[in-house]
Amino acid sequence: MTRSEEIRLIARVKRGHADAFRELVEAYQQRLSAFIWRMVRNYHETEDLCQAAFVKAYESLDSYSTNYAFSTWLFTIAYRLCLNSLRKKKAISGETDFSYVSDGEEDVSLALANTEEAQRLRDLVWDAVDQLTPPQKSAVLLFYREGKSCQEIGVVLGIPAVTVKSHLHRGREKLRQLLNAELVEDWLAVRYLGDSSGA
Repeated sequence: MTRSEEIRLIARVKRGHADAFRELVEAYQQRLSAFIWRMVRNYHETEDLCQAAFVKAYESLDSYSTNYAFSTWLFTIAYRLCLNSLRKKKAISGETDFSYVSDGEEDVSLALANTEEAQRLRDLVWDAVDQLTPPQKSAVLLFYREGKSCQEIGVVLGIPAVTVKSHLHRGREKLRQLLNAELVEDWLAVRYLGDSSGA
């Protein structure tokens, strides 16, 4: 959706046209759900938080500034709702849970992407992402999955762009360490199996 379409729809919503907000929901629901799911890793909670984010956006539409993309503002609302939910969950259980979101593109590469090895590598990467702090995880997801700039991520997370860059750097470094250790362990296991079968 283009910026001008967003602004036109928002103006219609402010004039009382509910169908215009329905168009905004349809345009962003999948992306927002994917982001929330990566944060909370629970289908029911994802649905609740996604709905809460849209309701809060609708109720707060007068505070929306056209200086930012609607998606940036909406993701800011969702991020804050996710953090509140994670804080409550952590207070209750002491831990959080995250998982994989698929895109669903169908072509030849899909068959390759659905192989057992590709799924194992995806799981390995997402398990590593799950070990990042919430700000690092959010920065990584918004940067790589949503294509947001450091400035936009800063608006969503409520931090300066320099801090976003720091979160991205630390997140990538931690992912590098986690994945290197895991892949070295896998390689040693394969090497050990190869050695034992030749003996």
